[in-house]
Amino acid sequence: MTTREGTIQKAETYFDDGSFLEDISLLVAIETESQNPDQREELYRYLIEGITPLLNSMGFTSEIFENPDQNGGPILVGERIEDPAFQTILTYGHGDVIRAQTDQWREGLHPFKVVVEDEKIYGRGTADNKCQHLINLSALSCLLKERGSFGFNVKVIIETSEETGSAGLADFFKEQKERLRADVLIASDGPRLQPDTPTLFMGTRGAINFDLEVKLREGANHSGNWGGLLADPAIILAHALASITDARGQILIDDWRPTSLTPDIKDTLKGLPIEGGPEINQDWGEKDLTPVERAFGWNSFSVLAMKSGVPEAPVNAISGSASAHCQLRFVVGTDVDQILPALRNHLDKGGFDNVTIKPAEDVCFKATRLNPDHPWVQFTAESISKTSGKTPHILPNLAGSLPNDTFSDILELPTVWVPHSYGGCSQHAPDEHILKSISRDGLRNMAGLFWDIAEKGIKRN
Repeated sequence: MTTREGTIQKAETYFDDGSFLEDISLLVAIETESQNPDQREELYRYLIEGITPLLNSMGFTSEIFENPDQNGGPILVGERIEDPAFQTILTYGHGDVIRAQTDQWREGLHPFKVVVEDEKIYGRGTADNKCQHLINLSALSCLLKERGSFGFNVKVIIETSEETGSAGLADFFKEQKERLRADVLIASDGPRLQPDTPTLFMGTRGAINFDLEVKLREGANHSGNWGGLLADPAIILAHALASITDARGQILIDDWRPTSLTPDIKDTLKGLPIEGGPEINQDWGEKDLTPVERAFGWNSFSVLAMKSGVPEAPVNAISGSASAHCQLRFVVGTDVDQILPALRNHLDKGGFDNVTIKPAEDVCFKATRLNPDHPWVQFTAESISKTSGKTPHILPNLAGSLPNDTFSDILELPTVWVPHSYGGCSQHAPDEHILKSISRDGLRNMAGLFWDIAEKGIKRN
């Protein structure tokens, strides 16, 4: 007799007998740095050697497509259609990882070798995103072994360019919209709010990166001979940056201040925790908002890098230029097309017409959000609560950014994300890791969710 409990037990066994660790070790060992052109072949290898065999074992057909954007990596589409009358679940993951930063990992660790220490599983891509989509695909496998079928249709997208802004994904979805037609996206990325409590989110903050640059002259000039006579680009840039926010980081550009933190969104966020990472500064950001409102309901401006002269070997000279790489994270209600024009207008009014704005080519995600009352959200929350014994934290959107708009706007899908990481995972940093407890719990929760979808017998309208 097939049962929900049997499916969940298969997921537990998959983790407990070491199979999960073996599988994630194989995936992490493929050096899929999409920011490194020399590793482009590894992107193909990940899809061919890492994902395709897993899908084949479940009776999927799969195809690897060239990216319509020459700067993007290959995209895999898999599908198992059991009955056209069934509704279709689309799931997603990205096989690429951020730069390895090999020399910055602590002794005994290596980005492309899984190392287990106590509760932590180390390796580049464990948290972002190889463990996360492996958990979901493996949970589907457990369901198939228990039932002999899914009881619904499944389509899979694995891209390899997310860490470079998901280059080409939107165009690919437009080209393949009919092939990718589904009823809901259920996928995983990002962190839980608390390690021991499941989280759901239904969208993301957007992100736009850009450079601010002041270039006044070629080369540098002696600071003794010319100090006080030559304008200093670094000082001009510092004042320009300081005009964007006040001393506690509150945004001073009116068009960058959102209007979408409505009472219903505040109610959804009320009481939710922020933990698992560094200690937050209570006196930073928008003064009249709680920390969770700042992270999930508001916009934030950051300076990611700055340079003038040669910081690692300074000399007594006034540099001819200065630059800063900046980012705005923004929520629904912020017009992405007006972000940089609003900044240009603000700088010009402040007398900073000599500050050049250069949009980044590889990072621009739109903001998205789905109502937490949506039936798929409620269904998923109830299923995970039944499996875990805990009420999931529900967020209208993640604080970070994902290509969620390609699913919600182009494929026109409701989107439900179930993250299998936590805030202290060192994502995008040395010593990236995932927790054993979350991985095992995630396998259980997803196995239960997929069972419940099958048992519900959802049919197309």
